[in-house]
Amino acid sequence: MKQQPLLEDLQSRIAFQEDALDKMSAEMAKQGAEIARLTQIIKILHQQVKQFAPDLISAPEDDVPPPHY
Repeated sequence: MKQQPLLEDLQSRIAFQEDALDKMSAEMAKQGAEIARLTQIIKILHQQVKQFAPDLISAPEDDVPPPHY
């Protein structure tokens, strides 16, 4: 195989991999922002539950396992 076609093939593969990497990086950035947004929503909901229905929230040590355990 001549050097030129091999070089062109490698350049083509690298370009494809760079494009795929850019797309994955952008998607990861979107997912990170979405995780941060959802985390904030969970915190707000938790505060609302604590405020309006504190009896619904129990500490893990307060949960007694059922007798069949």
